[in-house]
Amino acid sequence: MLNDIMIGQYIERDSLIHKLDPRVKILVIMFFVISIFLIESFLGYGFLALFILLTVSLSKINLKYILRSIKPLLFIIIFTLAIHLFMTKGGRVLWHWKFLSIEEEGLMMGSFMSLRLIFLISYTSLLTLTTSPLELTDGLERLLNPFKRIGLPAHELAMMMTIALRFIPTLLEEAEKIMKAQKARGADFEGGNLIQKAKNLIPLLVPLFVNAFRRADELALAMEARCYRGGENRTRMNVLFLTRKDYIVTVISVIYLSFVGILL
Repeated sequence: MLNDIMIGQYIERDSLIHKLDPRVKILVIMFFVISIFLIESFLGYGFLALFILLTVSLSKINLKYILRSIKPLLFIIIFTLAIHLFMTKGGRVLWHWKFLSIEEEGLMMGSFMSLRLIFLISYTSLLTLTTSPLELTDGLERLLNPFKRIGLPAHELAMMMTIALRFIPTLLEEAEKIMKAQKARGADFEGGNLIQKAKNLIPLLVPLFVNAFRRADELALAMEARCYRGGENRTRMNVLFLTRKDYIVTVISVIYLSFVGILL
């Protein structure tokens, strides 16, 4: 299960999506999220699925990585579908048994909500899969720079978000090592009822949190030793600049997503 979590992982490829400016990718994802909440028909979701498949194809990322990003949240998706199936009423009764029934409106709403979650997870995971942590930090900071006028710490926010994403794979790797070590000592993480399972996680969570705090302290000391002073008067080895392909991809994506979200 831990290996299936793809958040924060970067896969290097020589593709069009990888070469795009990180600001373009962040803006396209924002438009994608807005459009997905405006769609009210399955036809719109079909066009959105084509957009996702085209992006995955251009990124040269294997589709199995996208499917792996969905797997850890599969329970939430199924739970959302079930809640709407049995709780939302309206339309023809499709199935009935004692006090349980599935009606047409519940099936529609459950399908819509489940597809929204699947598409959101699939497309947003492409951001970290195709963008290195350094590029992501620079892109977020440049996008947040205009808000400095109202006192928003753009650099600090971008740095915190990127460090959090960067250390997710590291913490997952450590959690897997700790779990294997505790299993070798006889720990059982799967047996018992729900309360017992929660208690069984204590031997995993305690050393994991200790290691996380230790890593945070080491990172802070390393940044201080290198005279890190935030974003003021800092230069960058790789300066971001928009190219022709960035403008073309942005315009095409915004037009397509606007068409799908508003007209469909």
